[in-house]
Amino acid sequence: MANKRSIALIFLALAVIAALVMAFRPRPVPVDVVEVMRGPLTVTVEEEGKTRVVDRFVVSAPVAGFSRRVQLDVGDQVEKGDPLLTLEPLRSEVLDPRSRAAAEARVQAARSALLAAEQNATASRADSEFADTELRRKERLRADRTVSEEEVDRARAQARAAAAKLRSAEFAVDVARHELQAAQTALEYSAAGSLGEAPEMVTITAPVSGRVLALFRESEGVVTAGQSLVELGDPANLEVEVDVLSVDAVRITPGTPVRFIRWGGDQPLEGVVRIVEPTGFTKISALGVEEQRVLVIADITSDRKEWARLGDGYRVEASFILWHGEDVLQVPSSAVFRHAEGWAVFRADGDRARATIVIPGKRTGLEVEIREGLSVGEEVIIHPSDDVVDDVRIRRR
Repeated sequence: MANKRSIALIFLALAVIAALVMAFRPRPVPVDVVEVMRGPLTVTVEEEGKTRVVDRFVVSAPVAGFSRRVQLDVGDQVEKGDPLLTLEPLRSEVLDPRSRAAAEARVQAARSALLAAEQNATASRADSEFADTELRRKERLRADRTVSEEEVDRARAQARAAAAKLRSAEFAVDVARHELQAAQTALEYSAAGSLGEAPEMVTITAPVSGRVLALFRESEGVVTAGQSLVELGDPANLEVEVDVLSVDAVRITPGTPVRFIRWGGDQPLEGVVRIVEPTGFTKISALGVEEQRVLVIADITSDRKEWARLGDGYRVEASFILWHGEDVLQVPSSAVFRHAEGWAVFRADGDRARATIVIPGKRTGLEVEIREGLSVGEEVIIHPSDDVVDDVRIRRR
């Protein structure tokens, strides 16, 4: 009996020890694993952009005037030479009672000034005639040697002075007459007056054939010289402008293929980069961060029928294709992490995690090319937590 009791106690102690070992033994770390595979890999830069008409023509007012109401609507088709709108001369001011009284007074003052100038001209004419008569008499007396040559010269100078004074008086009459006409015009050609005369018109025509893209002014009213009125363009000739980060712009060159996605159609559109502008600009992101961005201009190379409903200023998403490989060994980017001076992954080796040094290549937002360190079919841990270390026990989720 004693032996049986001892054996039972021994077994009980071993069970307790085993239970304690199992209780304090580290549990496997649950992980997610994916298989290393080969497949196509494309390195892209994706940004939002918008379409715009390549050639835009802004029609401006050539002179200041009164614009009649524009009869066109945005989207209307116009041909070269078609009338767009008509400008009338600027309307005269309306004279209030005080302004009208002042204008009438200026007319009377101008009329009196004209009469005074005419009287002055009459007096100057009489002086000139007298000087001419005196000169002729002195010349006859000089022929008889009755007066000296000096007196004749003096009479000749007086005649010239009187003639110049007469011309000046006649010019003053002309000036006074024009001032009277100006004063009468200001009184007669007020906005309240109705002379029944057709005003001169300036018809502004379309410089090119196209469609109306914008109407800067639709209602009638006063416009100044150089003021923008109508914008024309051809929506069939579109390009796409995309502002990208300057660090991405240096990787994009003219000729880079681009794919336009999520533009509203069923299929992506193909395109090619035409210009990477050499000047950047600062833009505040949605998070309030200052970013240096660069405009990239791309042409749509897909058939026009595929994007016939695209118009000016439509939103598109551009995916610039920087590199593409058809048979690339790759893993998710969430599996690769920094290790010392290089990169590494945790490889799932049975129920153990093995830290493995790798040499990555091209990267996308989701995938990384693996040049050395892994082979097809191996499993790597994605999103490894801090509990995952080399040789730790793991459990696949």
